[in-house]
Amino acid sequence: MKHCLLLLSMFLFLQVNAQEDTKEVVNEDLTAPSAHSLRTRTGLATYYHRKFEGRRTSSGVRYSRKKFTAAHLTLPFGTIVTVTNLSNGKSVDVEVNDRGPHSKRYIIDVSEGAAKELGFFQKGQSRVEISYDPKS
Repeated sequence: MKHCLLLLSMFLFLQVNAQEDTKEVVNEDLTAPSAHSLRTRTGLATYYHRKFEGRRTSSGVRYSRKKFTAAHLTLPFGTIVTVTNLSNGKSVDVEVNDRGPHSKRYIIDVSEGAAKELGFFQKGQSRVEISYDPKS
């Protein structure tokens, strides 16, 4: 019985020390987001049709197909999202300034300029990974 209590207390002591060691890890550069804080999601992306050129987005900004902007259902306006085309590895940063896409099939709508840069303008859609810092 004494040996079991001794082993148990040693085990608990080691666990507490291990937890304290992990708490000491701090991101030194507070201006840059750490890789652990980024959220990622994969799915299909599409882009805005030209007929939306000049129309107001949900944020009140006029849509311009040349700017790198996007629509997302839940991310706050102004969030910068990195969109990576999984078929060719090309990436762009876009700013969320609208709500959408209004189809469960897609996770993000990007501007025409962003779709061209990502290399899926001719296809109309592509499988992408989006990543963003939820704190910004």
